[in-house]
Amino acid sequence: MPDTLEPLGSPADTGKPIEIEDIGSNPNPRETIGDVMQRRLSRRAAVLGLGGAAAAATLVDQMVAAADGALAQGLVPMTDGPSTLGFAEIRHGMAQRDAVAEGYEIQTVIRWGDAVVGEAPAFNPTAQTAAAQEVQFGYNNDFIDFRPLPQGSRNSDSGLLVVNHEYTDTQLMFAGIGAGRTGRLRATAEQSRIELLAHGLSVVEIRKADGRWAVVPNSRYNRRITGETPMRVSGPAAGHDLLKTSADPTGTQVLGTLNNCAGGNTPWGTVITSEENFNQYFSGRAATTGAQAEAYRRYGIAAEGTYGWSRFMDRFDLDKEPNEPNRFGWNVEFDPYDPTSVPVKRTAMGRFKHEGATHAISADGRVVFYQGDDERFDYVYKFVTARPWNPNDRAANRDLLDDGTLYVARFHDDGRVEWLPLVHGQGPLTAANGFASQAEVLINTRRAADLLQATPMDRPEDVEANPATGRVYVMLTNNSNRTAQQVNRVNPRAANTQGHVVEIIPPGAGTNAVDHAATEARWAIFLMAGKPGTDAGARYHRATSDAGWLSCPDNCAFDSKGRIWIATDGAPSAAGVADGIWAADTMGAGRALTKQFYRAPTGAEVCGPCFTPDDRTLFLAIQHPGDDAGSTFERPSTRWPDFAEGMPPRPAVIAIVKKDGGEIGS
Repeated sequence: MPDTLEPLGSPADTGKPIEIEDIGSNPNPRETIGDVMQRRLSRRAAVLGLGGAAAAATLVDQMVAAADGALAQGLVPMTDGPSTLGFAEIRHGMAQRDAVAEGYEIQTVIRWGDAVVGEAPAFNPTAQTAAAQEVQFGYNNDFIDFRPLPQGSRNSDSGLLVVNHEYTDTQLMFAGIGAGRTGRLRATAEQSRIELLAHGLSVVEIRKADGRWAVVPNSRYNRRITGETPMRVSGPAAGHDLLKTSADPTGTQVLGTLNNCAGGNTPWGTVITSEENFNQYFSGRAATTGAQAEAYRRYGIAAEGTYGWSRFMDRFDLDKEPNEPNRFGWNVEFDPYDPTSVPVKRTAMGRFKHEGATHAISADGRVVFYQGDDERFDYVYKFVTARPWNPNDRAANRDLLDDGTLYVARFHDDGRVEWLPLVHGQGPLTAANGFASQAEVLINTRRAADLLQATPMDRPEDVEANPATGRVYVMLTNNSNRTAQQVNRVNPRAANTQGHVVEIIPPGAGTNAVDHAATEARWAIFLMAGKPGTDAGARYHRATSDAGWLSCPDNCAFDSKGRIWIATDGAPSAAGVADGIWAADTMGAGRALTKQFYRAPTGAEVCGPCFTPDDRTLFLAIQHPGDDAGSTFERPSTRWPDFAEGMPPRPAVIAIVKKDGGEIGS
């Protein structure tokens, strides 16, 4: 999910902010996913004499469906028929408060500044300290995972809430900063360290009593992991020269984790937190003149970062510590059930701007982690463990993520997905092309994927497998950089400002033997976002209402019935409406009939949708409320969720429950 900064060359507090992911660092995007869709649909339409985008799209889905066999009916877009979702959808809008479908209740579970560890001081927005922030809930919560208690159970009334803290909005955290990016650069040394400690993640024990969720104070499980928490580096890149610094000459110990966007979990009960836009914390002339300048550019590392931390902390100064950025951009695994466990950066899973790492178990027991690299024209990946996981011996899985194969996706116009291995010595990944070892392939994953000619995508964010069907859904948030030459029948707009959702169908999808580890699969379009009749190419179920269209799909989750719940990010700027949550069937008569369930407060995006095992609670992370143009600590565009005079907007985790105690969506 995005941070924001002003367009280069514009005044600090004027103009519309752009997202970091809008910039793009792929120097040669070659063909985009739009090109593939264009060829795929236009060729079939031409051969069979079909006219119009809808006819071509239907034909393609029918052909993919026929090839997929058992689930064929689910791939054909239905023209009528009911949704299985029983709630009355809410309308589009923009307001200081949030809203949810009738019959549901919104509960605030935990907010920025609330106590996490021990005797944390009460939140005081005008007198923040680093010592307080280190034991309080961090800022801009993103990914959520619910780990039931006791461990191994499916208890839905007691568990551990694991929440990522992605980044900080300096101008909303501190008084006297002012609006925009220049406000960040005015932060003091103490404020910069507060921000560093507001990153990372929080683990809190929560319980539901009388229908209401609350944090368990002083639980032995409660923990803050921050930008200063010691972590271990493991896997092929551990100890490589490019990871060594003056503070860590071994290249195996890192302080902290940054820009934790989405994440995932493992079958053995650990959690993965994913580092995304790590580039923005570093500054220095070496970005353009140093030995690693080319590598920096591919990850968007610039001479002047978004934050001014390098003025106060040497490790963020590229001229003093040129290898420090190489220690970020990884997936980090830790055990939430053990508050003393040391988080581990798993380098075998690759280094890029990870949106998340969600798992599926392949037919042979190997575990597959799907990953998106959230930037314009970057790629979709998956990591396949070398051996099956052991359900009977948790300890045997401790280092399973250090041994496996990382793949990147190439989407073919005949409906195939080809998974290309990023393995040193194979194809162009050789010393002659700058890769002396597997460690270097993983440290510079993006460049390795470039050489393999993976398919550049329209900002791949969450990539998740539907546990009910085995199909995998790729959230493609948008790509305003698509040119007029890339316009095609499936998306006849000169810039994909609205985004879309691609469906990957592995072999065996719909059976008990889904081969997620296979090196080939098939793909189809699930929906094209935007407002029908306004945004050319918008495509949903024909019965989708005027409230049911969405913009900029970002995260997703699945309930136990296999229905998809999509969180959006960017709808206010792309479509003039608030971000929120939309739900739809993925199969049957209601396939792609999206309905709006929740609407965020102004300035906020919705992240981390997460169900309890019984489907009776939906947790949502509401991050950067009030992050509108010109909004400041003194004059925020909203004071959500507290609405108290003098209180700034506070990112928070909310729980949505049905008032009658029933299942969400029933």
